[in-house]
Amino acid sequence: MREYQLLIFDWDGTLVDSIGRIVTAMHLAADASGLARCTDEQVRGIIGLGLPEAIRCLYPEMHDPAQAQHLRQHYSEHYLALEAEPSPLFYGVAEGLQAFRAEGYQLAVATGKGRQGLQRVLADRGWLEYFDYSRCADETASKPDPLMLQEILEQSGIAASQALMVGDSSFDLLMAARAGMDCVAVGYGAQPMQALRECQPTLAIECFTELHAWLVRGASNQSVEVMLHGR
Repeated sequence: MREYQLLIFDWDGTLVDSIGRIVTAMHLAADASGLARCTDEQVRGIIGLGLPEAIRCLYPEMHDPAQAQHLRQHYSEHYLALEAEPSPLFYGVAEGLQAFRAEGYQLAVATGKGRQGLQRVLADRGWLEYFDYSRCADETASKPDPLMLQEILEQSGIAASQALMVGDSSFDLLMAARAGMDCVAVGYGAQPMQALRECQPTLAIECFTELHAWLVRGASNQSVEVMLHGR
């Protein structure tokens, strides 16, 4: 049986239901920058990347650094306005994280957000000291490069075999695989479960509460998939 010591979570789309606001903010930023809007699906597909990498994926023809900077600035301004009331946690997240802490797991966040953005949302929830470790895209390599996970492992002193990455995007799952780490795909976030399954996650879930139930049963080394509730 696999025993984990460290649980690492993506933020947007995994712990927090912020996907709709990210999509809206990117559309508004495109409008303000005089650019054509990408589709909702296209925007959802880049969630998890650092903002510069996300913009390069959405607008590969944009070669003017000043134009890219304007788009990033507009996105940040619109997202901040939309987050005047913080996005809600997904069902079961607050209780699940509390249970994990009580059971002795170390907790970490590995996110495509910038450090300033993560600190703001953690402060909004009174969680500045809640997670043992965190890494952001503007202080290391963007997902799916494994560097942010490797840095968390180095800081914690925990082996990759004793850590578990939980995320809603292929970037999260590929990052974990490249770090030699097991991973959990959550199907309620940015990317559809069909795409996540292609990354061969250790576990696939459709509700956050299923993660705790799986760990309580004793996580198996073999690949497991939770039923998709009729989907």
